[in-house]
Amino acid sequence: MIRKFFAGLLRLWLVPVVLAVWEVATRAMEHPFFPPPSQIVVRMRDLWFSGSPSTLWMNDTALGNIPNSLGRLLAGWAVSGVVGVVVGIWLGRSPMFFRFVDPLIQFGRALPPPALLPLFMALFSIGTRMQVATITFGIIWPVLFNAAEGARGVDPLHLETARVFRFSRARRFFTVILPSATPKIFAGLRLSLSLALILMVISELFSTDGIGSMLRDAQRSFDLRGVWGAVILLGTLGYLLNQVFLVVERKALTWHYSAKKLV
Repeated sequence: MIRKFFAGLLRLWLVPVVLAVWEVATRAMEHPFFPPPSQIVVRMRDLWFSGSPSTLWMNDTALGNIPNSLGRLLAGWAVSGVVGVVVGIWLGRSPMFFRFVDPLIQFGRALPPPALLPLFMALFSIGTRMQVATITFGIIWPVLFNAAEGARGVDPLHLETARVFRFSRARRFFTVILPSATPKIFAGLRLSLSLALILMVISELFSTDGIGSMLRDAQRSFDLRGVWGAVILLGTLGYLLNQVFLVVERKALTWHYSAKKLV
């Protein structure tokens, strides 16, 4: 406990140290593309907290773009999670069918999602549906492959025991297959969450709202402090999403971590 406390304290102290070094280094360089953190913070305050409290969360403000972006990110992540888990477990438990569709899956995984943006814009037009489709297509593969690997790795002894006790297919799935595949599924979901943030920004570069749109506008207007402010916002969102996911993962996989400690 003491070691963990000091490790956490060290991480907290590291942030101001990095900011101080960043401030001194950028002021010494005086490079136009690398403004000091103090100037970035002032610009972030103007972008995020200017205006009355009733207008802070409007769509034309930086804070107002956060719910829109998060909604698209979570929608794409949820769709890819459900479809990826269902299809992945099905393929993992059907080796023969997996061999037939594996070339198609490998082809789809190799396609870079940004290259398909024109296709998605033609199919769904510019808007939320196009952005959710881009995010879903780009992040479904880690979930699918991890779910398939988890389903293939189920202990045959557990399955045989379920057959001996004459478990139905549904009960065998929910009590044997799904719990065994859950650690791998969570690994795929965590990886896809970080990819979803990247694809969210890329898809919003062609939109009129969202953090990606704000980043594009700042870049076009040569607002370098605004660009860095958007980058810091994205990094903060990514960190917070990862921390929330880790808390949920620890709660959902308590039995898994307890079993690992006993080994």
